[in-house]
Amino acid sequence: MPIIIPNELPAASTLAAENIFTMTEFRAEHQDIRPLRIGILNLMPTKETTETQLLRVLGNSPLQTEIVLIQLDGHIPQNTSKEYLERFYVPFSSVKDLKFDGLVITGAPVENLPFEEVSYWEEFEAILEWSRYHGFATFHICWGAQAALYKHYGIPKYPLSKKCFGVFEHKLESKHVKLLRGFDDAFYIPQSRHTEIRRADIEKAGNLEIVAYSEKSGIGLIVSEDGREVYATGHSEYDPETLSLEYFRDKGRGLPIDVPANYFEEDDPEKEIVVKWRSHGHLLFANWLNYYVYQETPFEL
Repeated sequence: MPIIIPNELPAASTLAAENIFTMTEFRAEHQDIRPLRIGILNLMPTKETTETQLLRVLGNSPLQTEIVLIQLDGHIPQNTSKEYLERFYVPFSSVKDLKFDGLVITGAPVENLPFEEVSYWEEFEAILEWSRYHGFATFHICWGAQAALYKHYGIPKYPLSKKCFGVFEHKLESKHVKLLRGFDDAFYIPQSRHTEIRRADIEKAGNLEIVAYSEKSGIGLIVSEDGREVYATGHSEYDPETLSLEYFRDKGRGLPIDVPANYFEEDDPEKEIVVKWRSHGHLLFANWLNYYVYQETPFEL
């Protein structure tokens, strides 16, 4: 089944070349089907890249999904044109009365700031509260996960002495969680962050379960007891080249950056990228859509 996206969204051509079936809003309006309504709050500066990555994994499913791209009302992105945002995004104020089958909340490059010092924290905090009543299931990614854990449970983030950067082996902490159904006992998740959350704080919260953990990069995935909240510390949706682009960008700026671990062949940036996470990334989002959204959400939102 297709993924329904805004008319003329640039990601459509990329996804079509990968044989991922997309459908425009115009065509979908002429079908008598209620697709799953998935809202994406995209806080990343590289809007188009992040859209494509998320649409790729959300579109790899037999479920028909309608995508709504959401932006903050009180924050003007510096790296995306006003015309692009007006054409493909809707402000939060326009959707705050709607109900969503699922929500995806991305990370943002603000993790070194205390949460309260982020310029749009007040609005973002209100959206996190709103998400619990207007989204049946929510998938939080990277900083978005840390921020939501802080807002909902008071769980802090801690600075790392060195950036967690690379592709790390994770192991199942629970083999009975539907989110990881079909996963191997060990699988890989790309990580790119300067902060972490800790096991003791998660366990203290009571109704959160760590379901994937890495000896080298720490907590990978958390699911709430009722299954309606998923927290991912990494980026299973990443393209093959994402960490490479980040590495060479920072190196070119003279910033301290290590070669991403377990990413290039023989850890040599002059050699090929070895993709180890693609299949599990697709399965992760397909499981979320199927088991936590489609099979649980009511027909009448």
